[in-house]
Amino acid sequence: MAKWKVLMGSALFVGGTLASSGCAVKAVDSFTLEVDLPANFRFRGDAIYEPARGEVCTLPERRGKRPDFKVLDTPGKPEANRVSFTVPLTERVNNCPLVLRSITFDMYAKWGERWSDVGGDYAFIGMRDRLESGMSGMPESGVQVLPGGCQWFFRTMGPLHAIRKLLKCNSLDAEGQPRTARAGGVVQRGALQGKTLRMVLGLTDEELPAFDDRWVAVSGGWKRCMGDSLDDVYAFCRGNTTDFKPFKMPDGRICNIYPTCKE
Repeated sequence: MAKWKVLMGSALFVGGTLASSGCAVKAVDSFTLEVDLPANFRFRGDAIYEPARGEVCTLPERRGKRPDFKVLDTPGKPEANRVSFTVPLTERVNNCPLVLRSITFDMYAKWGERWSDVGGDYAFIGMRDRLESGMSGMPESGVQVLPGGCQWFFRTMGPLHAIRKLLKCNSLDAEGQPRTARAGGVVQRGALQGKTLRMVLGLTDEELPAFDDRWVAVSGGWKRCMGDSLDDVYAFCRGNTTDFKPFKMPDGRICNIYPTCKE
């Protein structure tokens, strides 16, 4: 079973549009959003506001600036870390009352040393007026945790069959196992006032093939199926588990087993 790296460290308060100040008094109509990130992860988030239920006002035309968006941004760090933002639950644009509807996160992470060795995925937190039966709400502690797990998936590309990686982040169930839903979740807006919402992202050490029927598990890792020929860039196995092709590792080595390169 994959082991998730535990994120440690004290809170880091990030400057920016929604950043909180150590001396500032927290607004009544807001909550604290915390995100625990693995090493070498960063994200750009958008807090999206829409007219409150029952309001008939409309937002101004969107020409460049988005008054109904608030940006959350954080740089990546070489170690696991926590970032924190104070997020308003309501806004008013052109005298139109708005409420927070969702927060989306475009996440980026490095998997290698080259500038191009990056992958991305996104997370989503939806805000609802009320939760459906069975959904978890704000606990008495005042901190609601949304657990998530990220994993790298490897593939080959091009005539040299070079290794590339894709990132996928999903929410986790009560046993810590990945669900089909993306990282994040659904929360009740009214329960967040003055409380803390924490999205926790872990990263497993286990890597898996990005696509089915293209790799065969062997001692020491995975072998790339031959396909129709050495030039076949798609190279489905289709039952052939004896003929394989070499591939190029990110450091330039030509190998037959990923990731150990050992027969």
